Amino acid sequence: MTVVRILLWNLADSTTSLEEVRENLPELPPETIWIANEPEERLGLVSYGGQLPDLGPLRALTGKEPEVAEEFDVLA
Repeated sequence: MTVVRILLWNLADSTTSLEEVRENLPELPPETIWIANEPEERLGLVSYGGQLPDLGPLRALTGKEPEVAEEFDVLA
């Protein structure tokens, strides 16, 4: 079964800004994308199948783990 992973960070209380994070986002595998909600200062990652990329550099930059980290089974 294929898995979709969704991770969300709230950057409003982090050690950095969304703009700075955007400039330093790590490269992602083909079926993984970054998403952002600029007015709410939120950053997300959606991964379809496969493994998550190394998020260590992002943790170091933001000073935090994601507030939301969920896995979903793909049904169709």
